[in-house]
Amino acid sequence: MNHRDIHTPVLLERCVELLGPALRHAVDAGRTAVYVDGTLGMGGHSEAFLERFPDIRQVGLDRDPDALRIAGERLAPFADRISLVHTVYDGIAEALRDAGHDHADAILYDLGVSSLQLDEADRGFAYAQDAPLDMRMDPTQGFTAADVVATYGEGDLRRIFERYGEEKLAARYARAIIAARQAAPIARSGQLVDILQAATPAALKNAGHPAKRVFQALRIEVNGELAALERAIPAALGTLAVGGRLVVLSYQSLEDRFVKRLFAEATTSTAPPGLPFELPEHAPQFRLLVKGAELASDEEAARNPRAKPVRLRAIERIREAA
Repeated sequence: MNHRDIHTPVLLERCVELLGPALRHAVDAGRTAVYVDGTLGMGGHSEAFLERFPDIRQVGLDRDPDALRIAGERLAPFADRISLVHTVYDGIAEALRDAGHDHADAILYDLGVSSLQLDEADRGFAYAQDAPLDMRMDPTQGFTAADVVATYGEGDLRRIFERYGEEKLAARYARAIIAARQAAPIARSGQLVDILQAATPAALKNAGHPAKRVFQALRIEVNGELAALERAIPAALGTLAVGGRLVVLSYQSLEDRFVKRLFAEATTSTAPPGLPFELPEHAPQFRLLVKGAELASDEEAARNPRAKPVRLRAIERIREAA
């Protein structure tokens, strides 16, 4: 299958509209314009930026070796302008240094599970397909969702279902998993779906798929996604040159709330309360580029269903750190 056929970049034109001015500003200033795709995936966004901005250099990050391989093939025509790095997106500063750059001008973080991971059934991300209960974005690292389901206590399962899945039936589902694993190991996504469905009260069976939020919670736990995001946003902001911009695409409310909070902190004055005027060193180093979170248009959501839940936020560095 041609991966271009299964992967349509979300909010591509809006990302170009927001990040393009930062790249042009760098070129006009006579600097090397550096674009970072912090969540490379199959390279759809990167391909568009490299085509439209022939003077830029790109650094692409991904923790998934399969994604790096596929993106490398797709971006082969631009091989002399790109550096692809196997790392989590909070490793942005080191990846830039290793590629020979001391700054970034435009950064894109397209969060969550990628099209590649969802479409490869044997990765275990999709509750609609029976597969080994894996869910690792980097299959060479760490523990799997099956390990979590097999070893976490009832309290810890409930905690991650509540915190990362915002699941109202977290306690009920945790108890059901503990009971089921005493009878047989839970090694496949289909088994877990059956357990969750059986534990769902009849009155709630039509209120969305019972596995959706539990699978989200397991994925976030296995991949340390929110911890990585909390490190990644400050790390990315720290690499931006003046005039540089960061765009973040989030697909669930937990991610978006994290991004909203971190952007708010970056754009708020650090002046102590009660000062009659703001000293220059207390002025914010960043400004928001969009008000609130932008959504995909109805047309794009209809054309590309994966754009339906997206929330876009964007920020720009307006002065150097004091």
